[in-house]
Amino acid sequence: MADRSIIIGRNTTLFEALQLMDKLGKRLLIICDGDFFIGLVSIGDIQRAIIRKIDLSDCVMNHIRGDILYAKENDSTDYIMGAMKKERIESMPIVDAGGKLVQIIGWDDLFNNEKCCKSVGCPVVIMAGGKGERLKPLTNLIPKPLIPVSDKTIIEEIMDVFLAAACEEFIISINYKADEIEKYFSERKDINYNISFIREGKPLGTGGALALLRGSLKKSFFVSNCDVLVDINLSDLFEYHVKAKNIATIVSVIKSFSIPYGIIETREGGILTDIKEKPNLSYQFNSGLYLLEPEIFRYVDDGESIDLPDMLKRAKNIGENIGVFPVPEGSWRDMGNWHEYLNMIQNHAPV
Repeated sequence: MADRSIIIGRNTTLFEALQLMDKLGKRLLIICDGDFFIGLVSIGDIQRAIIRKIDLSDCVMNHIRGDILYAKENDSTDYIMGAMKKERIESMPIVDAGGKLVQIIGWDDLFNNEKCCKSVGCPVVIMAGGKGERLKPLTNLIPKPLIPVSDKTIIEEIMDVFLAAACEEFIISINYKADEIEKYFSERKDINYNISFIREGKPLGTGGALALLRGSLKKSFFVSNCDVLVDINLSDLFEYHVKAKNIATIVSVIKSFSIPYGIIETREGGILTDIKEKPNLSYQFNSGLYLLEPEIFRYVDDGESIDLPDMLKRAKNIGENIGVFPVPEGSWRDMGNWHEYLNMIQNHAPV
């Protein structure tokens, strides 16, 4: 049986499942009781639990859905391929007549380099106007978006995430070393997607730069910083965004900590209220990736200098729906700092 590392027991907590997904770089785990198949837990299940404010110490068994898709031992390869492709399933459990898990078929086993993501097709705005202060002195010579990672630039690594979901219209906001960025893409003859540019003229912040696109974006669109890489199923994000009727959705990163001590809580007068033994704590921080509706332009004036998070606060204070879509910490990389950039270079280096 391939990839037994994704099998967990019925008493596994959401926190433990999330940690394992992070470690393995997987979005789906298989729950078994000994050799017997019980169900599946996906990153989507954990995301929904977090959105509903469920404590991550809760057991995965409480979050198994009824519509679990698995294959029987005598199902044909064609059937399995069709089911996996239709639902974009990362791993397919194969179960015998007695309910035992006999095999796990992974997406890469059947589809090679094809991405496990449904088509979304939204425009993508990439904020690439900054000076890349954290990567100096390299950015004194090369604009941050064009810094190489193996045989691609940072910005092309970001674009690949969106291209996997059929997002093929890119609008790049530029300011610092703008001519060099435009020249790089104008000389590329192998690009089969659409790229256009907007120039800030002066630094406007991520929100102010968006005002330059007022009237030109008529449907849902993504906004990404040009120094973050988020390994995310964009179709899951889009589905949540639409279902929740959000004007904006922020992709957050779940940062989890295991505290190795008993935490004491008190009330006024130093009276003990609770002792929590070695608790697991989770926080969410902004990944730098957003999904927005065109109505968001109501919350920025032309020529105004403002960052996108402040713009979203305005919308929230008026009563607009601003959603938060969490992803595991291992799905996010900050390419704008030296430590992470050097890690990426090392990971992309040929063996």
